[in-house]
Amino acid sequence: MSVEEIDYYAILEVSRDADKTEIKKAYRKMAKKYHPDKNGGDKEAERMFKLCNEAYQVLSDDEKRAIYDRYGKAGLEGRMGGGSGGFGGFDDLSSIFEEMFGGFGGRRQSRDTEKYPLDLGIELEISFNEAVFGCEKEVTYSYKTACKECDATGAKDGKLSPCTTCDGQGQVYLRQGFMTFSQTCPDCQGNGVKISQKCSACKGKGYIEEETTITVDVPKGIDTGNRLRVPGAGNISKSGRRGDLYITFRVQEDKHFVRDGNDVYIEIPVFFTQAVMGDTLKIPSLRGELELKLEVGTRDRQQFVFRNEGIDDVHGHGRGDLIAQIKITYPKKLNSEQKELLEKLQNSFEIEEAKPHESIFESAIEKVKSWFKK
Repeated sequence: MSVEEIDYYAILEVSRDADKTEIKKAYRKMAKKYHPDKNGGDKEAERMFKLCNEAYQVLSDDEKRAIYDRYGKAGLEGRMGGGSGGFGGFDDLSSIFEEMFGGFGGRRQSRDTEKYPLDLGIELEISFNEAVFGCEKEVTYSYKTACKECDATGAKDGKLSPCTTCDGQGQVYLRQGFMTFSQTCPDCQGNGVKISQKCSACKGKGYIEEETTITVDVPKGIDTGNRLRVPGAGNISKSGRRGDLYITFRVQEDKHFVRDGNDVYIEIPVFFTQAVMGDTLKIPSLRGELELKLEVGTRDRQQFVFRNEGIDDVHGHGRGDLIAQIKITYPKKLNSEQKELLEKLQNSFEIEEAKPHESIFESAIEKVKSWFKK
């Protein structure tokens, strides 16, 4: 396969007798012109960018340049991956890209980066009934604002000194073989500058905290974990831009009602005679009283559902139900008269009803006994 003839001097727009300084300067100019970040996916620009790199690798290396000048690109076959200066002058290329684009792995961090997020989150505890029916709530909280004494720098009189660790670049570089890696400077956190003397007003933080009180309209149906956004009530930046406040709610438990989404459960204690004979009870609901009719023979943990007596959906999608669950209670002790009455009641029923276990387990007991007969 023939090698495409390319004029590396023409690509970098330099004369054939240009020295290394001229070649390096030309490469910087052309690489910046054709860099993919500046050309939005332009295939021709991408091709030229690769050719610029290829040309610089050859012309910046004395040995490769001499071969190229005598034999052209064909004379360099098999040599582009080796030779002096590492991988085709990669070390030199990396230093240029560090200067142009802030190093491999990321650009230099902006010194104007906010010292704190503008959006602010707090937690607010409200009672069960406040969550169910909504309310107005006064909320007192602290927010951050840029320190005016130091112009948000954290340094006394706003005076900062260049970071000596990264030479003011905001990043430090690590070379491993022919690769160069960059990372945020650990001493200045990418700012490129350090505080020599802390501001007395903000103790070097660059911001101060102020307390304020606002009134919040809590919508009905709010639940634990729900968030409410209050626009323009968060932290304030140096430029005066203000973030939002996000309130996360925590709803207190109620003594009688248990919430499950928009449904509400309530446990109704019922004496065993009421469950046996049936009865009509008045029970509490979220909005007053409801009438609960017990059937004859009501079971323990039986549930009665009252439609649309629950909690309004916080997004306006209807209302949940109230579920009344029966809990049958029994006397803890009986006097002689009560025992006699209960015995008469029990004897008044057929044996299958009065002692259901006998009819159910009689055959099972006889079968178990037969297992041990020899």
